Amino acid sequence: MTAVVATGFDFKRYLEAGRQRVELALDAALGPERPESLREAMRYSLLAGGKRLRPILCLASCELAGGDPQLALPTATALEMIHTMSLIHDDLPAMDNDDLRRGRPTNHKVYGEATAILAGDALLTRAFEMVALRSPGVPAERLLRVIGELSLAAGAPGLVGGQIVDLASEGQAVDLATLEYIHLHKTGALLQASVLSGALVAGAEESLLAALRSYSRAIGLAFQIIDDILDVTASSEVLGKTAGKDLTADKTTYPKLLGLEESRRRAEALVQEACAVLAPWQAQAAPLLALAGYITARDR
Repeated sequence: MTAVVATGFDFKRYLEAGRQRVELALDAALGPERPESLREAMRYSLLAGGKRLRPILCLASCELAGGDPQLALPTATALEMIHTMSLIHDDLPAMDNDDLRRGRPTNHKVYGEATAILAGDALLTRAFEMVALRSPGVPAERLLRVIGELSLAAGAPGLVGGQIVDLASEGQAVDLATLEYIHLHKTGALLQASVLSGALVAGAEESLLAALRSYSRAIGLAFQIIDDILDVTASSEVLGKTAGKDLTADKTTYPKLLGLEESRRRAEALVQEACAVLAPWQAQAAPLLALAGYITARDR
C-alpha cells in the first residue's frame, strides 16, 4: 500500500535526514556514566543503528502540530532510549533468549546478564531525565503530559504488560483478541507514545491528538503484523536478529493464525485506516503518511 503524500515529497531523503539527526542526538545524550563498563554497555545497544522510526515519528508529529522539531529532539531521544531498553531486556535468557540484535551479539552476550539489565534500567531512567531536565523551551505543562504518555507506554499498561502476556502465551492456544492485545501493548504502546509526544511538545489541539491516537494505534498494530511476517519470510542476515524465533518459541503470530496473505491484507488495511484519519491534515502530514506506507513496505 502506498500512502498518498504531497507531490514532490522526498521520503527517502526525509527518513535519512531524520535518522542522522537522531543518531547525533543519541551520541551526545550519554554523559560520563560511571563505571565506564556501564557507559559502554549503554552505548553498545543505543548506538547500534536501526530504523529510528520512533524518534522520527515524534519529530514528524511535532512538525505536523506546528511545532519546532528541534524542541522535540530530547523527547525523541528519550523514546529511542526506552525502545533500546526494551530490546536489551527482551533479549535476556529469562525473556526471549536471543543472541543477535541489529546484526550484533545481544547486550548480555557481550557484557553479561547483570550489566545488561542495569544498562537497560539506566537507559529507561535517562529517558525521563531527557524530557524533564533537557528540554529547554518547552512549557512544563507540556512536558508533564509527555512524561505521562511515556510512563504509560513503558510500564504495566504498555510494553511491560504486553511482554508478560506474551511470555505467558508461549506454547498456549491464543486467540486473535489476545494476540492483538500483546501487539498493541508490547509494540504498539511505544509507537503511539512516539506520535503523541511530539504533538504534545508542540501543544497540539485535542482534535489532532485524537486523530494521531487513532493513526498510531493502527500503524502500531500493522508494524507488529509485518514483524510477524518477516520472522517467517526473512533471513537472520536481513533482519539483524534471529529469524524464525517465534516459531521456535511456539508463539502465536498473525501468520500462524491467519496465514501470510491474510496477515498482509490486514496490515495494509490498517495502514489505509491510519492514513484516512489524517485526511484533514493531508497537506501537512506527508511524513506521517509516508511513514505509514513504509511500515508495510519494509523488509527488516
